Amino acid sequence: MSAALKKSSSNGSDKSVTTEEQNAKISEIRKLIGPLPEKLAIYCSDAALTRYLRARNWNVKKATKMLKETLKWRAEYKPEEIRWEEVAHEAETGKIYRSNYIDKHGRTVLVMRPSCQNTKSTKGQIRYLVYCMENAILNLPPDKEQMVWLIDFNGYNLSHTSVKVTRETAHILQDHYPERLGLAILYNPPKFFEPFWKVVKPFLEPKTQNKVKFVYSDDPNSKKIMDELFDMEKLESAFGGNDDSGFNISKYAERMREDDKRMPAFWTRGNPQSAEAPVDLNSLDLNSDSDASDNGKVDSSPSHVSDSETLSPSESVIVTKGSDNDSTEVH
Repeated sequence: MSAALKKSSSNGSDKSVTTEEQNAKISEIRKLIGPLPEKLAIYCSDAALTRYLRARNWNVKKATKMLKETLKWRAEYKPEEIRWEEVAHEAETGKIYRSNYIDKHGRTVLVMRPSCQNTKSTKGQIRYLVYCMENAILNLPPDKEQMVWLIDFNGYNLSHTSVKVTRETAHILQDHYPERLGLAILYNPPKFFEPFWKVVKPFLEPKTQNKVKFVYSDDPNSKKIMDELFDMEKLESAFGGNDDSGFNISKYAERMREDDKRMPAFWTRGNPQSAEAPVDLNSLDLNSDSDASDNGKVDSSPSHVSDSETLSPSESVIVTKGSDNDSTEVH
């Protein structure tokens, strides 16, 4: 999906492919991408290429185009180099953080509270969102590719609503982190959000739409969903669990600083020299294929978003704003 939120041509369901076909498609993408510096090649594991193929319904050219845009973005934005001290001020209210528990499938859980927005800088919020995504990926078990989002609507009101903001957030998450979302739980969304969701929904990939679940604390079926997904003793009380310890910024900062120490080895496979090697974009053939199916140029850099537009890092399925000047119109 591009920055203009074009709908995916996928119907939201995986096309059936055999292991042999999958491996052949992965090899084809590698040929189309060509040689890469080690720092970018590490990002192109078989698992990563498979995620891009799934995101584009196993269409090799579309997946390759999408991957090239991400490689350009990673080379320029350097998401793996963002450190806690750069984004700590964005985290103070607990608007988004990695929980200290996982779901019953072993997936990392990101907690999001759109009503806790505390800054007005779009670039700062995007940077924090990217940091949180990278940290969640760092903490995924080796056999897991996806994470869970728990989105708490407590305190959410109309002043937190902006379709324009959703467009910018979805661009980063869907274009550069495809197939990373396993499930998004919207916990106790107010009634006014449901019709708004119908407006927002067409802007999201069909697969993303299918991963969004509305859960209500007073609905027995909803409680069953939470019970099946989480250990209720470890789940926060805000989501119906028994842990009432709450978010502590000091303890969280300690966890993030420790994770920051592990990040370089994670992306360089323990080779510190490759972490310092500069990536020459001019030497890479990362231009999108002219005959790829998507029309129009995709702006893969978050720098096209101005600081006057407040973008919540909390979600792609929920929209928030921190500035009274934000419009709720679709642009």
